[in-house]
Amino acid sequence: MFDIKNHVAVITGSTSGIGLAMARGLASQGVSVVLNGLGDADAIEQARASIEAEYGVRALYHPANMLKPDEIADLIATAHSEFGRLDIVVPNAGIQQVAPVDEFPIEKWDAIIAINLTSAFHCIRACVPIMKKQGRGRIVNLASAHGLVASPFKSAYVAAKHGVIGLTKTVALEVAQHGLTCNAICPGYVRTPLVEGQIADTAKARGMSEEDVMRNVILAAQPTKKFVEYSQLVGMLVYLASDEGGSVNGASLTIDGGWTAS
Repeated sequence: MFDIKNHVAVITGSTSGIGLAMARGLASQGVSVVLNGLGDADAIEQARASIEAEYGVRALYHPANMLKPDEIADLIATAHSEFGRLDIVVPNAGIQQVAPVDEFPIEKWDAIIAINLTSAFHCIRACVPIMKKQGRGRIVNLASAHGLVASPFKSAYVAAKHGVIGLTKTVALEVAQHGLTCNAICPGYVRTPLVEGQIADTAKARGMSEEDVMRNVILAAQPTKKFVEYSQLVGMLVYLASDEGGSVNGASLTIDGGWTAS
C-alpha cells in the first residue's frame, strides 16, 4: 500500500523542521526530492547528501526565494527538467511573528502573507500545467490548525493559513477531473525551530515565562498535551501522495491532538 516509489517531489522550506522531515520521509519511500529553503550552505549540502546516501534517491537543492515569483517558477521548472516528471508539490515554507494587531509590524505582515500564502499560489500555478499533462499529481499544502481557528497575537499567520485553506479548496475543484488532488495538512504544535521562536515571542508579548507559555498557552490548545510528531505528518503526506489517497480532494486534514475538535 501507499506505493510512491520513483516519484518526484518539491518541498519548499525543506532545509529544516517540518519541511526537511517531510523530504526525508518521502525519500524513505523511494521518492526523489528537491529541497528548498534558507540556512547555512554547508548544513544544507550535508542534509541533501545524507538523503541520497541513506535512501538511494536523488536529492537536489534549489535556492528559490519565496518572495520572488520568477524564482518559484524556476524551482518547479528545474525539478521537472531534471527528473522529467513532477508528482508531488508541498508548499511548506513559512515564517511567524507574534505581536498585538495594533503593534504588528507592517513589513512582517507583508512578508508572512507573501511567504505563507502567496508563495503557495505561485508553486501551484507553476506545477498544475505539468501535472495536467501527466494526468496525475498531488499538491499538499501545509496549512495549520490556525487555518481553522485563531489565536491572539498572530493576525498575519492566522490570516495566511486561512487563505491557504481557501486556496486548497478552490484548486481542488479546478483540478478534480485531471487526475490531480489538492489538500491541506493542518498540524497542531510541532516542536520545530519556528515554534521554539514562538515560545520566546509569546512569552515576551504576554509577559510570561517560557515554561508557562509551554504549559498554559502552547500545549493548552492540544487536549493530548503532546507535540505532534514529524512522523505523523509524514504518514499523512505519504497517504495523500499515493493512489489510495486519490479520492481525498479539497480536504483540510487536522493532525492536532484534538485542538480543533472543540
